Amino acid sequence: MSIITTLGEQAQRSARSLAILGNARKREALEAMAGAIDSARANIQSANQQDVAAGQEKGLSEALLDRLTLTDARIDAMIDGIRQIAGLPDPVGEISGMRTNDKGLQIGRMRVPLGVIGIIYESRPNVTADAAALCLKSGNAAILRGGSEAIHSNRAIMAAIQEGLSEAELSPHAIQLVPDTDRALVSELLNAAQYIDVVIPRGGKGLVQLVSEQAKMPVIKHLDGLCHTYIDVAADLEKALRVADNAKTYRYGICGATETLLVHQNIAADFLPKIAEIYRKKGVEMRGCSQTQALINEAHAANEDDWSTEYLAPIIAIKIVLDYEAACAHIARYGSRHTECIVTEQLDTAQRFLREVDAASVMVNTPTCFSDGYEYGLGAEIGISTDKIHWRGPVGVEGLTCQKFIVLSDGVTR
Repeated sequence: MSIITTLGEQAQRSARSLAILGNARKREALEAMAGAIDSARANIQSANQQDVAAGQEKGLSEALLDRLTLTDARIDAMIDGIRQIAGLPDPVGEISGMRTNDKGLQIGRMRVPLGVIGIIYESRPNVTADAAALCLKSGNAAILRGGSEAIHSNRAIMAAIQEGLSEAELSPHAIQLVPDTDRALVSELLNAAQYIDVVIPRGGKGLVQLVSEQAKMPVIKHLDGLCHTYIDVAADLEKALRVADNAKTYRYGICGATETLLVHQNIAADFLPKIAEIYRKKGVEMRGCSQTQALINEAHAANEDDWSTEYLAPIIAIKIVLDYEAACAHIARYGSRHTECIVTEQLDTAQRFLREVDAASVMVNTPTCFSDGYEYGLGAEIGISTDKIHWRGPVGVEGLTCQKFIVLSDGVTR
């Protein structure tokens, strides 16, 4: 029997039990998982050091190494995320929209788990803990397949997770890790629709495209995070500097980092030299249009590719635009429908931006790096969906459920 078949059968059995598990038991299991990760901190960090060293030897980029590295603070964040998820309301069994029709039928909807979720991800080993906690809270079993670059970290984290499950007297098969890095197992996983109800890829374009093309089950996906910050003519410039700085430099390797800065032509002369000084001090390479180059001496000439590139690095593209409409047109053409921000003090313009810009998250006077499940109060996220069907934005507990119709009557016949 193949690895995937074994994992799939075990997951299906666990899914049936998880679907009816009460919130108190879920919370107990999640707290046990968090405690087990805390106790295994030294083992996890030792395993992570192996992965980072191997990544450096392979020549992984700084952005990828940053995503791979587990500091004490990031392990603390994993633990806090699990505990925050534990404290969230349980969406499973929630009934909404109940109404009685003219025939006496009471019709409503009940929120239920998806079943077995396959998650394929790269680099970030913290996804192992996030995915495990979110799937358990939402009543789903999970089969996780992390990237080969994080295999030691993922195994160490999974060992702690399964220890926590056992401590809470739940099957360790509720959350499983594909233990082998053989790429052939990814294709087998994507063909295992008889076991897996939905698959979620979390990684670069290549991974998302592979999963989208090969998966025999539904896919919840996001592509690249090509996020924009637009500085409007009515912006408070001090506020704009804070937002544009934080949106780019908080962390370069996250999908919510701003990659293109758009600036209204009427305030460009005041704003750009000041933001350029901030970026310069932080080592951010600037690539700009010809007007931008006239205001920022060290800005390199931006080409067409720069407007459509997710750098995930200390590089930013800068363009001076004629007006609000031009900014929105640029976003519509080059954006990835992930997260977009406007900085403005004009309420009407802000409201237009919120209504008109097509993205999973649209922000006013707020750095795009806040596009994150933890920051949204979801505890954690499995990814940020840029799809419009099933779920859009950070995929948290509720995003891992669906609804079924429920119908009640007192013996009504048709």
